[in-house]
Amino acid sequence: MNSSVPRVGFVSLGCPKALVDSERILTQLRAEGYELSSAYQDADLVIVNTCGFIDSATEESLDAIGEALAENGKVIVTGCLGARDGGALIKQAHPNVLAITGPQAYSEVMGLVHQYVPPRHDPFTDLMPAPRGLSRFESQVGVKLTPRHYAYVKISEGCNHRCSFCIIPSMRGDLVSRPIGDVLTEAQNLVNAGVRELLIVSQDTSAYGLDTRYKLDFFGGKPVKTRFKELAAELGQMDAWIRLHYVYPYPHVDEVIPLMAEGLVLPYLDIPFQHASPRILKAMKRPASSENVLERIRGWREICSEITLRSTFIVGFPGETEDDFSQLLDFLDEAQLDRVGAFTYSPVDGAPANQLANPVPESLKQERLARFMEKQAAISAAKLSGKIGQTMAILIDEVDESGAIGRGAGDAPEIDGVVYLPDITDVRPGDFVEVEITDADEHDLWAVPLE
Repeated sequence: MNSSVPRVGFVSLGCPKALVDSERILTQLRAEGYELSSAYQDADLVIVNTCGFIDSATEESLDAIGEALAENGKVIVTGCLGARDGGALIKQAHPNVLAITGPQAYSEVMGLVHQYVPPRHDPFTDLMPAPRGLSRFESQVGVKLTPRHYAYVKISEGCNHRCSFCIIPSMRGDLVSRPIGDVLTEAQNLVNAGVRELLIVSQDTSAYGLDTRYKLDFFGGKPVKTRFKELAAELGQMDAWIRLHYVYPYPHVDEVIPLMAEGLVLPYLDIPFQHASPRILKAMKRPASSENVLERIRGWREICSEITLRSTFIVGFPGETEDDFSQLLDFLDEAQLDRVGAFTYSPVDGAPANQLANPVPESLKQERLARFMEKQAAISAAKLSGKIGQTMAILIDEVDESGAIGRGAGDAPEIDGVVYLPDITDVRPGDFVEVEITDADEHDLWAVPLE
């Protein structure tokens, strides 16, 4: 290693959208000749990409900044927490950070890196080809923080909604969609590099292109509208699993379900319903018709019986009564969602919901959360046990001496369940394997490869 080459450490926190931001900064660092350090003591400077969505994320970010300062001393902070009150919270907790930026501040971050750790031009290393072991396609897609066989593709930034519990628009701004030609080119490069699954993310995926009035762009020499359905259809032509996340349930989402039935897009929808009580949904400034949602779910399943529905919910929102909560439990019974996450309402500085009357006591929030998760666990266990005896394709994520771990079409990495293949070691991450399901619990499946 050339000791004269500047080295930068990086800590990436938060959601997949933030991870994509981190990948972009890391790629630019590598392109400009910086080395990436995995240890604080070996770095000339550390960048911390923060999250500030809820209190626990804020605490994790502040702790990470403090650790980087203690271990290295030269720290630049970027990300969502940096956008809250102009970074006042960070400045108060850690006044010795070098600088603070908000999210998507790629140029600003690089400018700060240049200021504190100037790049050093080396005519030999600057002209070196891609690192050994990488194809020319892999060298085109930049630094990835995910395993080589799957990747997140961010299609837009910001959000036009003003949900009362959320401060994301104040940190990331209104919706700004990427040109569809750029998105599809990135996706194709990833697939050419060996990526087997593309996870499509944004703050509001189904609003894609709304801000551009669905402007025409070009991909592969043909015009394509910058719109959700067209994006899904074009991605569906690529040789990879396509998984849709953060899909707000607009009516036009229905147009994508046939693509799932045809096998072009994974039969998987990640839709944050948040609650089921019309009164609470109105207070959240969310769509307030659980009856309509149930009707649409039935319609989706009629078109694509294999569809997996994932959602998230907030328990203990200010003003939530026992009747409101009972409506939420009834919704779970009716909807029979496949994958569900839930968390108790946490007041976030700047969120309008903090001013709502009748906050729910913390002990009651936790009690309701436990009841919610108990009901959903039973639903999940029943749905997964129904898969025993079925065959499916799974994508291998990990292999060690005890066997392999993969995921089916209904399982997104990190947030959903997995499929265990005990004693199967002759496969590699990124392989697709046809299996028969032999056992299940409330979260995961067990399987054996087909003969």
